[in-house]
Amino acid sequence: MTPISPAPAANPRKTSTVRQLGPVDVTALRAAVLAIPEDIWNTENASKPNKFEVLGGTRHIVFRFIDSPRDWRRSHDRAAWPQWRSVLEPVLAQAVRDYGYARGVFPRVMLARLPAGGVIHPHIDANPAAKWPHKIHVPVSTNPGVVSFFGGSEHHFPAGEAVEVNNLGPHWVRNDGDSDRVHLIFEYYDADQPDPSWLEPFMLAGAAK
Repeated sequence: MTPISPAPAANPRKTSTVRQLGPVDVTALRAAVLAIPEDIWNTENASKPNKFEVLGGTRHIVFRFIDSPRDWRRSHDRAAWPQWRSVLEPVLAQAVRDYGYARGVFPRVMLARLPAGGVIHPHIDANPAAKWPHKIHVPVSTNPGVVSFFGGSEHHFPAGEAVEVNNLGPHWVRNDGDSDRVHLIFEYYDADQPDPSWLEPFMLAGAAK
């Protein structure tokens, strides 16, 4: 009988609830987002790699993404990244300033647009590549009717306030307002932090299947 391997453990540096990261200047990013034509939203959303039913009617523009759901250490730029890099990088840098990582990496970066009346259903980020990086949201535009559930309680995240969330516990979002909610959502990890002991055996096991 083959022994069952324990589930990969989460990065102990990740928050188990929410972690407020402070204000971020989203002025330029908001202007750029408001200028995105609807056909671009539709085209980018149709080609996105994160097609999950729980996301409901949420549309995404994905700038960076992981190569495999098993490993956060390998990621790639998508077609929209070069055009958006100059407006995104200052926001990313401000949001992660308190971590103090000398070699921080952003394996996934995207915009997520939840329509008025939309719902992201309860779920957890179950793939192994989600267990190590910090999961960070920067609200770009929102309204008082947007409610997010993370870390066992409901929250309203105001525009321009970065927050790390617990993506490994049940979470959901509801937009009861009359305008769309747009968040910059990304992952971040310390390239100098030692890899977890489970990673290489886990990767080898996956390759053998």
